Amino acid sequence: MSPALRDRLLSIALGLPSWTVLGIAGWLTPEAKGFGTHQQLGLGTCTVLGLTGYPCPMCGMTTTFTHMAHLQPWEALKTQPFGVVLFLGTLLTALIALTELLHPRGRWLRIWSFAERFETRIAVALLLGLLAGWVYKITLMA
Repeated sequence: MSPALRDRLLSIALGLPSWTVLGIAGWLTPEAKGFGTHQQLGLGTCTVLGLTGYPCPMCGMTTTFTHMAHLQPWEALKTQPFGVVLFLGTLLTALIALTELLHPRGRWLRIWSFAERFETRIAVALLLGLLAGWVYKITLMA
């Protein structure tokens, strides 16, 4: 398999989920209450919120993605700050996938090489971001 074909296939594999998530976020309407947007997809209410009265760690993420897709970054930040980080990561992945699909240059391998060198730091940063966003959401909904 040629490097260009490999890069294009990898771009499709990483791009399809990203493009799909961004498309769905653009199609949905953000819930004013800051959570529950996922129910427009036919999904039920959050089990954790229903059972405990407290939001789950991912509470407000769909609403945040929807605000971002509708170019409402301030509303997105107020809803779930860590969701903005995840949205931007999804958007970056989608853009790199499109660029690499059209003009393969081995970008994924360079990104992977960078991420491998800092994988523990990246993982800790993401977990701390998730935790901070969860604490923020609990405080907001209390």
